[in-house]
Amino acid sequence: MASQFLAGTGFGTDLFSRVRRAVMPGSSPAVGRGSPEDRSLYQAVSLLLDYPTPELLERLPLIRELVDDRGEAARPLLGLVEHLESTPLGEAQEEYVETFDLRRRCCLYLTYFRYGDTRKRGTALVDFVEAYKSAGARLDAAELPDHLGVLLEFGAQHDLDRCRALLVRHRPGLELLRISLTDRGSAWAGALEAVSGTLPPIGGDDRDAVRRLVAQGPPDEEVGLEAFTSSSYLESGARP
Repeated sequence: MASQFLAGTGFGTDLFSRVRRAVMPGSSPAVGRGSPEDRSLYQAVSLLLDYPTPELLERLPLIRELVDDRGEAARPLLGLVEHLESTPLGEAQEEYVETFDLRRRCCLYLTYFRYGDTRKRGTALVDFVEAYKSAGARLDAAELPDHLGVLLEFGAQHDLDRCRALLVRHRPGLELLRISLTDRGSAWAGALEAVSGTLPPIGGDDRDAVRRLVAQGPPDEEVGLEAFTSSSYLESGARP
């Protein structure tokens, strides 16, 4: 892969090549089945999960190059790349809003699947903020910390182990999002498949939690978050 890669989204950091580094063995418990090369994969998925823009379209050739370099691990991204290449930008933007902003089961904010918009969710968001701070990452004030794209960029540009730990902690919601996108025939399902493929096989309590989420959906109790701003997917008119 060429040294110039993909500029960050949520953290406003510089080119990916400036932060490329190996994960130090033994620095923290192993939570994934991936490798340090997942940094580039996570950065690509982070960009693909953002709202489509002309800048994203300009980066698609680099993401396609990543797919070629990473082989099977990145192969699920190819369908989404081809979809964005062949779809007029306005249509892709409308599809993105319809998919992620208006459907509760397709929300990109990981803590929402477990807590809904409740005060407990506010506590869970603090866990993300503290993880980012401990790694020296400064989050854009416009972003909620549990947005999947922001978390993946954090893993790509700052701390891969902490990113994986948070992904594993919120695995049931991640899997419901993947299942929901797949059931809708969404091109974005491949992005979730690629991320899931870097994590341990799901089982036990997480498998049960996924079954409950599939049957019931995210919690629908709406209680104001005191420290965080609710995002667009909770606006009136959101659908399952």
